[in-house]
Amino acid sequence: MAIVLVTGGSGFLGAHLIVRLLADGHDVRATVRTVDRRDDVERMLQAAGAPTGAVGYVETDLLSDEGWSTAMAGADYVLHAASPFPAVQPDDEDEVIRPAREGTLRVLRFALAAGVKRVVVTSSFATIGYGHPPVDRAYTEEDWTDVDGPGVTPYAKSKTLAERAAWDFVAQNPGLELVVVNPVGIFGPALGPDLSTSVQIVQRLLTGGLPVLPPLWSNAVDVRDVADLEVRVMTSPQAAGQRYLAVAGEPISFGEIARTLRDRLGAGAAKVPRVVLPAWVVRLLAPLVPSVRGVVSQLGVVRRASNAKARASGWTPRSNQEAVLATVESLLALG
Repeated sequence: MAIVLVTGGSGFLGAHLIVRLLADGHDVRATVRTVDRRDDVERMLQAAGAPTGAVGYVETDLLSDEGWSTAMAGADYVLHAASPFPAVQPDDEDEVIRPAREGTLRVLRFALAAGVKRVVVTSSFATIGYGHPPVDRAYTEEDWTDVDGPGVTPYAKSKTLAERAAWDFVAQNPGLELVVVNPVGIFGPALGPDLSTSVQIVQRLLTGGLPVLPPLWSNAVDVRDVADLEVRVMTSPQAAGQRYLAVAGEPISFGEIARTLRDRLGAGAAKVPRVVLPAWVVRLLAPLVPSVRGVVSQLGVVRRASNAKARASGWTPRSNQEAVLATVESLLALG
């Protein structure tokens, strides 16, 4: 058993990481943006059936050194899950690039100074599969997003620059081990009302927030499986210096997600849309609807991703449908 620091403890993935670590018997510490967020985390732990009052909390900010020495003191491992993920892409890309890149480097610097054995950074498929011309194969951990390529959003650029900076840092500081996990769209059970961007997609489909379906595809993975993979690679000797794609299987379209909701809910899915808009119509709407602008470059694009490397470590993810249904059930439970 070890002392493990989870950054971004009040986030969707951060809360599930804490749940998994507590179940495994680890001593867990978490960073939160404000002290008030401790209560949010404790409520999420209670919702997951995890013990409450067992986690230590430290207030930190990705753009400030304050608090990080305290957070790292005595930690054996760090699971770095804190990073901005906006529902709408910002006009100024530095709004996401600075906290992602500087925050990751700050975590690594303080981890090195505190004698932490290994840091597991939660990166993203956004660092792998974007800015390229269409390919007829699945992306792997060997691929990198071209930040100057077409259709690369500020978020994808922020994650790519942050991960590149992390690998450069450990190359210059071999005393610290690094593992990176690259999840695709994370679905699964929400533990509180502060919903992740991926879970918000399902919520909007359920509530009529998306009256029609755009021709979009997403790779999917259950949040519990991402937590499982991160905890596995945290201690695996073979994982040091490796990247791992976290993806359940083949991409799933918004239309397939909608059908899954209708099959599960029946009459309760009355507001779930059935009509898929042609891409040209979505492009016409983009100048008028800010939330649509960021997806125009992704219309009709299907990106496959391989989970062979993660599976070779013993990882067995749930299916896309299981992840979506778990999302639905949690949203219904939350009202």
